[in-house]
Amino acid sequence: MVNMKFSVSVFLMICFSLMGLGSAIRCYSCKDYTASCSKQRDCSYDDACLTLTERGGMTFRQCLKYSDCEHSRLGQMFPQVSSFTFKCCNSDLCNSAHSAAATSLIGVVASVVVTWWVTR
Repeated sequence: MVNMKFSVSVFLMICFSLMGLGSAIRCYSCKDYTASCSKQRDCSYDDACLTLTERGGMTFRQCLKYSDCEHSRLGQMFPQVSSFTFKCCNSDLCNSAHSAAATSLIGVVASVVVTWWVTR
């Protein structure tokens, strides 16, 4: 019985960790000087969410092909921005002003529940 519980728990942990892989993501999509972006957009399956911040404050948030997520390529795509920092991520709404870790939290909670279930 313990072996079967262990096998089921390993299976569930793998399922929870793979949740969301292979599907399109949602990103915030706007440009502004504030952190109040609320417009969302469905992206393509091979996209990432971009946050590009210009020195001086303008922030661009949008979907972007993950392969374009490199400094030189972004410099070509945003020629009006001379100096910037950027971050690309690949989970739903991860390009918010505040770090959103809902997907990670679900995985942690699921792992704790499975571990509790196996050890009881």
